[in-house]
Amino acid sequence: MKYLIVGLGNIGPEYAHTRHNIGFDIADELVKQLGGTFSNLRLAYYSELSHKGKKLYVIKPTTYMNLSGRAVNYWMQELKIPLSNVLVIVDDLAIPLGKLRLKLQGSSAGHNGLKSIEGLCGGQDYPRLRFGIGDNFAKGRQVDYVLAPFDKDELPELPALIDKSVALVKSFVTIGPALTMTAFNK
Repeated sequence: MKYLIVGLGNIGPEYAHTRHNIGFDIADELVKQLGGTFSNLRLAYYSELSHKGKKLYVIKPTTYMNLSGRAVNYWMQELKIPLSNVLVIVDDLAIPLGKLRLKLQGSSAGHNGLKSIEGLCGGQDYPRLRFGIGDNFAKGRQVDYVLAPFDKDELPELPALIDKSVALVKSFVTIGPALTMTAFNK
């Protein structure tokens, strides 16, 4: 069984470790825990890994967030992975910090990375891990909020939340989405 794991984010040092790049941070930790490294290949940083008999292909698109669908579509076709085996890791303003939600389908909820994937990869029927970043921003300041680093009081929580996200990804590929949702969507 093959899976494409997609961590969403923006390339460039100015975006490193911002709320919008949590997908990159989780992908980095997954690859690190499974003993892999990334290579800069077509449209993405790419890594091939194995976990409990499953083949994982992890990408971090180099297309910037609003064009993420280009990278996802390319690697789905290249690796012959169905949309149902693509897990997208994304930040979510509508979920409080510290909460994770695995969903098997749904709207983009205004997220440009998900809109791009939806438009180029065949719709909304793909799994996504929504990592809650909260919505603690003043009216009209959403862009500044998502492109900012986590606050000092949030930073101590992040390593455990990233580890929990990696555990969710490993669970998804080994025991499947239904049991993973039962275990993690609390």
